Amino acid sequence: METTKRKSTAPFYAAAVVWLAYALVFPLYEPLHYALAAGAAILAFLAATALCRADAAGEAAGAEEKKEPVKEQISTGNPELDRMIRDGALAIREMKRLDENIADPGISADIVRLEQVSAKIFEEVKAHPEKLPQIRRFLDYYLPTTLKLLNAYDRMSGTGVSGENIDTTLAKVEGMMRTITAAFEKQLDSLYGAEALDISTDITVLENMMAREGLTEDPLKAETKKTEEDGNGIQLEL
Repeated sequence: METTKRKSTAPFYAAAVVWLAYALVFPLYEPLHYALAAGAAILAFLAATALCRADAAGEAAGAEEKKEPVKEQISTGNPELDRMIRDGALAIREMKRLDENIADPGISADIVRLEQVSAKIFEEVKAHPEKLPQIRRFLDYYLPTTLKLLNAYDRMSGTGVSGENIDTTLAKVEGMMRTITAAFEKQLDSLYGAEALDISTDITVLENMMAREGLTEDPLKAETKKTEEDGNGIQLEL
């Protein structure tokens, strides 16, 4: 809705005050006197107009500063990754809205957890775009379906009506949330599978190299020694 800006009346008041002050101080007997008074009033009018425009410009600038800056989406050069970043931001925003709307503390806690895990998934894939194929089903089905269920819960719980259909649906969604949360956490964990394998391999190689250099005991010998000690500790009772 457009608003009409009214012009300030201050310049007119300023001109009138100057004219009146001039008339009180100086005589107005001749046309020249009236011309001088009019000139002084015009100067006052112009000065007041300039001040009002400066104030209006300052207010407009302040209003622009108060507006939240529009964040421009910077393209990564990968259309699929850009879509994930955009859809992920929308999903996180929707989870925040649902958390504020839904009064049930249990569901609210589950939504907060889903929001945290989802954000970490998006951050990991954004940092490592090669992992994007691993979350395709998560993006295309699991996440939107979860938001659909939560939106249905939000609408039905907001009716304030208790009925067979509403109560049954709410109970089903509540019972499903723990399963969904666990699935989201497992999805996040799976993104670190290759990294965990690499670290495990590095540890094994490091242990063997250190044992070969005599810096540590050979893991194989240590295991054999432990087995022998356990065997020597066995006593047969007759």
